[in-house]
Amino acid sequence: MKIKFYKYQGAGNDFVLIDNRNATININVKLFKHLCDRRFGIGGDGIMLLQNHENFDFEMIYANSDGNPSSMCGNGGRCITAFANRLGIFEQDTNFIAVDGPHYAKMTEKGVSLHMIDVNDVEVNGDHFVLNTGSPHFVQEVLNVKNLDVFKEGRAIRYNGRFKVEGINVNFVEDKGDHLVVRTYERGVEDETLACGTGVTAVALAMMNKKKITGTHTTKIKAMGGDLAVTATTANGKAFTDIYLEGPADYVFEGEIEL
Repeated sequence: MKIKFYKYQGAGNDFVLIDNRNATININVKLFKHLCDRRFGIGGDGIMLLQNHENFDFEMIYANSDGNPSSMCGNGGRCITAFANRLGIFEQDTNFIAVDGPHYAKMTEKGVSLHMIDVNDVEVNGDHFVLNTGSPHFVQEVLNVKNLDVFKEGRAIRYNGRFKVEGINVNFVEDKGDHLVVRTYERGVEDETLACGTGVTAVALAMMNKKKITGTHTTKIKAMGGDLAVTATTANGKAFTDIYLEGPADYVFEGEIEL
């Protein structure tokens, strides 16, 4: 059996994409893990199936590199939007459905802007924050994030007593004044990734909370793999609406793999 695939990346967050509108592929953890394997498969932080949906332009089915279906992936949502545009499913903007509900997205000069789900609460715990931006995130501000052992520190938090069963993504942020620098340990990948869309979204909202920023605000963020921006609106720093994640979503290559 041959599978046609496409490779996309958003700020270094890379994905295997498959046009599954003919419904030939079912969710298969072993297959997905193999396709994401960087030595024996195609390689990627995750894999997505683009499928038909009667009420939306398309449906996004996402799994992490361990092959397991997961919660929302922000950069994945932007990449599958660019993929759908390449397939001719839409021209400028689109509405699609993902695991966390409907999403609006549009093509921009910077790549793709994706409307994220509303966030109704930010848990503040001293030096860190916990919130869900489509996926659960732990956010901690640090100094000298460039030299931090993200794998060691992130893994310790992800597998601590509170989070080890369900898992959590762990983000470390350094405030540079006019922008934030973010590094992320992702559950399911179980390693640092070059970017995380729901992660930088969580960081932006957490820092708006910390700085008591209200109204509509855009946060510029440097991930290890590229630049992203998060725009959000809040009246109290706890509940956020009109959240948009924007950045590059680039086609890398395509091919066929025989199984």
